[in-house]
Amino acid sequence: MAASRPADRDAVASVIEDWARERPELDTSPLEVLARLHRSFLRYSSRLTASIERHGLSVAGFDVLTALRRSGEPYRLTAGQLADSGLVSSAGVTLRIDRLEKDGLIVRERDADDRRVVYSRLTGKGLATVDTVFAEHLDNERRMLGGLSPSERRQLARLLRKLEISILDADAYEPAATQ
Repeated sequence: MAASRPADRDAVASVIEDWARERPELDTSPLEVLARLHRSFLRYSSRLTASIERHGLSVAGFDVLTALRRSGEPYRLTAGQLADSGLVSSAGVTLRIDRLEKDGLIVRERDADDRRVVYSRLTGKGLATVDTVFAEHLDNERRMLGGLSPSERRQLARLLRKLEISILDADAYEPAATQ
């Protein structure tokens, strides 16, 4: 008997069936998309975290390193620019920078013209690390998407972008919280 894969036993379908039995008047169709998306994200997140932690990094630290790498030479940004990169919250930037500096992956540098401005810059070790880990990260993601054709991947990417916009639009219609 072959090992059971997550796709073999659809927990979301089971949940939907349970709700149909218990509350047949409710439209549970959003669960067909969002519960599966959530379950997929949890599995993705677990694999992502494990892959990155094998290199002694946290996901948050990896986000800082990739933001610096994407910035191009000289691979340096201010804490504010890192926060604005979209993947790093401003609240945790300093703690992440401290850890990465302690590990020798980045250095802090003062701006030559304005000593109040402090940059975080990738070291040679940091550049080598992020290049290695990011390549492995993409391989990991490619394996996770292996069950989808290139056309399905493009279609899913378009649909997920549309979903993100739909969720953002829904925020505009949220009733104000009552106090």
